[in-house]
Amino acid sequence: MQTEREIRNQVVEVCRLMYEKHFVVANDGNVSVKLSKDRMLFTPSGLSKGYLTADQLVVTNFAGEKLSGKLKPSSEIRMHLCAYRERPDINAVIHAHPPMSTAFTIAGISLAKCILPEVVLTLGSVPTTEYATPTTAEGPEVIKEYIKDYDAIILDRHGSLTVGEDLMSAFMKLEKVEHAASVTFYARQLGNVNLLTKEQIQKLLKAREALGIKSRRPHCVNCGACLRAEKTASGAKAADNNDKMVDVIIDEVMRERLVDK
Repeated sequence: MQTEREIRNQVVEVCRLMYEKHFVVANDGNVSVKLSKDRMLFTPSGLSKGYLTADQLVVTNFAGEKLSGKLKPSSEIRMHLCAYRERPDINAVIHAHPPMSTAFTIAGISLAKCILPEVVLTLGSVPTTEYATPTTAEGPEVIKEYIKDYDAIILDRHGSLTVGEDLMSAFMKLEKVEHAASVTFYARQLGNVNLLTKEQIQKLLKAREALGIKSRRPHCVNCGACLRAEKTASGAKAADNNDKMVDVIIDEVMRERLVDK
């Protein structure tokens, strides 16, 4: 188990990587990590993520009240608190401003399509929220429903939000989102963007299961191909009674969601 000092150092390192990879500029973005059931480590307001020091991080409770630290926590703390309330399974949240992913929202193009196998395998899908005025109570409202089911979401004109069981997991999801946006952009310049087929998606969903990746909603929110493939893959386990198996799986998913709430 990591000490608080180790977690502070890791936050600083991840912030530096975000800055160097141009996922944030100036004083953009914010990072948080659970320290305990009632304490959270948070990046301060107004400082560049590329030059943070461990002692500048702020400790708050899960009501957003500062417990220690000389600086103020980021004004986007409400989004982080919302994510932790909706997802008790996560321990870290990263809000960044990756340029390519953000550009897709300005162009009105969704990244929630089954294009790259590694995205389907690890993230499932990356939906885009409605627009919210930054630093206001609108932020938590637009992410609330999405964050229940997705580990990575795009905020309309305002970057991304990724969550994970630990900080590096959340950071790698951020990297994957921006990489997927870049590849999709290049593909669009070259010609048509071909989606994965239902059969290809079916194999990926089986691979997810074999790897023990627990998806809340692995299928996309646009074409529906993943959902159809997911049902086919699940039903294949009981060829003599496909419809019954699908009903059982749906019931299990619903129970899991009720427990998570």
